[in-house]
Amino acid sequence: MLQYIIRRMLYGTLVLLGAVVVVFFIFNVLPGDPVSMLAGTRTDVAKRDEIARDLGLYEPLHRQLYLYLRDLSPVSVHENTPEEREKYEYLPLLTWGKNVIVLKMPYLRRSYQNNRRVSEIIWENMEGTFWLALAAMLFATIFGMTIGIIASLKYNTTLDHAMVSLSVIGISSPPYVIGTLMAMIFGYYLSNITGLNITGHLWDLDDNGNKVLVLKNIILPAITLGLRPLAIIVQLTRSSMLDVLSQDYIRTARAKGLHYYTIVVKHALKNALNPVITAVSGWLASLMAGAFFVEVIFGWKGLGTVTIDAINNLDFPIVMGVTIFVAFSFIIINILVDLLYALVDPRVRVK
Repeated sequence: MLQYIIRRMLYGTLVLLGAVVVVFFIFNVLPGDPVSMLAGTRTDVAKRDEIARDLGLYEPLHRQLYLYLRDLSPVSVHENTPEEREKYEYLPLLTWGKNVIVLKMPYLRRSYQNNRRVSEIIWENMEGTFWLALAAMLFATIFGMTIGIIASLKYNTTLDHAMVSLSVIGISSPPYVIGTLMAMIFGYYLSNITGLNITGHLWDLDDNGNKVLVLKNIILPAITLGLRPLAIIVQLTRSSMLDVLSQDYIRTARAKGLHYYTIVVKHALKNALNPVITAVSGWLASLMAGAFFVEVIFGWKGLGTVTIDAINNLDFPIVMGVTIFVAFSFIIINILVDLLYALVDPRVRVK
């Protein structure tokens, strides 16, 4: 198992490296003047030249890629100078001459707009997006599996057909369309009944200036974001349950006289979980990226709002940093899911 984990991590590193290279070349061919964004229009030529050299803009494109990969690498080689130490905040491991091998957090550069570290901006806004994606995934998983199980047990009935039809509508509806309708209906027209707001954050300030958790603000964004994965989970659970319920061992359990719901819960459901786990794992990471437009609709403070603002302002380091962070989240979640398979289904355990 340890060898398998190490091999999966190496594969994940290669995938992340490919994503970084693609993201780098995409954003380096787009228009925009980072020097003007950082320095302003009234800065003298010497200051602009210093900023351009610090960003490596005078270097060939392959050299710029090398510098960017070096900044992202947790172990890298730098000059042993006070400027480098302040810039990267590294821990020196081995020093020789003017160079030093260091251990550091990945350096995602600085924002063109406010000159803040991109990693700090991501860290500050990650919480909102994470809780929104997690709430949406919990909503989709709980209700999706429940509806899928009911549909499989009521196979080929009116209730089954209705659930399948509604799931198709859920899959076909874009989140930003559903979000707009949800905000108008439940956050505006029916706000006196629901008590929900069109916009809001997970945390708010009370009259004394203290942070207060406002869970009701996450309801509409989470439902909006979770409707599409819910619809997919419904169909996956229904299909997988129908396949398992037709197996010989289920018929044997029935012949032994086991209780119907014991057969469904202990025998059928556990063996039908694999495709559902795959969907849940993929959607959890996807929802962190898919939450972007939902966050804008509901005024939710998270990575989505920050990224959309960065795109509008051509603040490419933030967009690149968030993209790489989401890709890293995909890889980590997929590795964890591979390990979870072995716990759920002994047939796929690594020997």
